[in-house]
Amino acid sequence: MKRKKILILGAALCAAALAAWSLRSKFSKPGRYGGRVIEVMQGSIEDAVEATGGVAPLNRVEIKPPIAGRIEKLLAEEGDAFRAGQTLAWMSSSDRAAILDAARAKGEEELKRWEDSYKPTPIIAPLSGVIILRNVVVGQTVAASEVLFAMSDNLIVVAQVDESEIGRIRPGMPARIILDAYPDWPVAGTVFDILHEGKNVSNVIQYGVKIRPVKVPSYFRSQMTANVGFIASKKEDALLVPSSAVRESASGGKQVMVPGPDGKPVAREVKTGIETSDRIEITEGLAPGDKVLLVGSRYVPQQAPQSSPLGFGGRRPGSSSEQQGARSRRRQ
Repeated sequence: MKRKKILILGAALCAAALAAWSLRSKFSKPGRYGGRVIEVMQGSIEDAVEATGGVAPLNRVEIKPPIAGRIEKLLAEEGDAFRAGQTLAWMSSSDRAAILDAARAKGEEELKRWEDSYKPTPIIAPLSGVIILRNVVVGQTVAASEVLFAMSDNLIVVAQVDESEIGRIRPGMPARIILDAYPDWPVAGTVFDILHEGKNVSNVIQYGVKIRPVKVPSYFRSQMTANVGFIASKKEDALLVPSSAVRESASGGKQVMVPGPDGKPVAREVKTGIETSDRIEITEGLAPGDKVLLVGSRYVPQQAPQSSPLGFGGRRPGSSSEQQGARSRRRQ
């Protein structure tokens, strides 16, 4: 029984050693680089300053009633567009509301007589824009200080940019707007104003930057969260390599590793342009179709052919004919 267990254990160890030797022979090719080979590609790359913000009205106007009274008729709903001077609602003063209530108790003729002689008061749009808030219903009694509507002439995006990055932002700079609610629908915009007063947010000074969309989408809503990329520079058909393929040379410049004629990595000096978190533009030193080696990979030097760990094709290191003879004598 003991001899059977020893044989089973020995067979398992032999199988594991054979598998390890096979894998090593497969992946450690003599004279080959042990890392990934990446082809230089052409594409677009941009240097962008990222910030977050939200959709906001450029000019927000709150509309209050001219007098205290009761709302008789509403003509505006949220999202409706109005021109300056158009009527948003009709209301009765407190006196007119009391008279009409008394006349209504006397009959339709009395009510109509007072409605014709005592006209309601209109609530007028002060500017051309869109209703973004309706805070009243028909029949509601309102005070003269109560906000009935809010209007906006245009919806823009205001992004908060850190003090360390604000120097890279300038009016006229293109921007890319992506709303959290619509992540697959980017909107093009342009910077038109940088606020002069900063805000301290968690001990970081931030400045508001206003972006005007080229075309305001219908799904824009005030207070929506927006992610903005301010495009500082952009290049089409640039030569691009992964960031991990570029390292600093001994002279302080930049270099990449390329496969040599014998498969060994060779350093090549390059000049770089726009850099992002995962890609780098190569302006000199490489051409389309060239191949580079990733920096993090390890070069496996050429080695002498290895024998099987089981002794096939040669003796196992450390074995001798005397040792083999001793094993034979023990088995006998």
